[in-house]
Amino acid sequence: MACKPVEEASNRPATSLEFPSPYRPVSEAGDTQFSTEAARDEAGEAKFVMDWAGIKLGTTVADIGAGEGYYTIRLAERVGPKGRVLAQDINRGALDRLGERVTREQLDNVAIKEGAIDDPRLPEKSFDRIFMVHMYHEVDEPYAFLWRLRPALAKGGEVIVVDRDRATDQHGIPPKLLFCEFAAVGYRLTGFSEELKLGGYIARFTLSGPRPEPAAIKTCGTPPKK
Repeated sequence: MACKPVEEASNRPATSLEFPSPYRPVSEAGDTQFSTEAARDEAGEAKFVMDWAGIKLGTTVADIGAGEGYYTIRLAERVGPKGRVLAQDINRGALDRLGERVTREQLDNVAIKEGAIDDPRLPEKSFDRIFMVHMYHEVDEPYAFLWRLRPALAKGGEVIVVDRDRATDQHGIPPKLLFCEFAAVGYRLTGFSEELKLGGYIARFTLSGPRPEPAAIKTCGTPPKK
């Protein structure tokens, strides 16, 4: 799959120009299916992640980069009728297919929303947990995205990231770089595990301090050589 250094991109969104651009290549969005659902269920992936994240009846969850809905469907069952799940993606086709599945399976506690590459477009103070599973490394504008994500968390809310310890042009992100990018926008790491059977890691973040001004955000990593 192709990737591109963000610094060389000629068409940054106007809504991102006040934020720093990351010093790393960004994997382009590819297949919306990370693995087969059967393989992921056999490995106990969703159960482990939901248990680790503290998902229970009544929890409100945003599933960012929901794709074909592997987590959306399982989160809907876990949170029950008093909980709710918002499935978000920038891929309109994937959302349409997920919408058909939600209707077919009569999941009344699931809503679907299209996002933008630099803005998840989530309602404020709405979510106990925000999931980003195997998608953060595809975010072209991480600082703008994380900055606009902050207001969506309810009091005590957490962001849950599942990804792989790989170079960002190989559809993953090294944990230290992930931690740095989140910290730059005012998040604090509160948990980390590498126990996923299909590989990868899981990290938990909460808000820390006030949201910084965009111009005050410091880019992580080393500037590319000219």
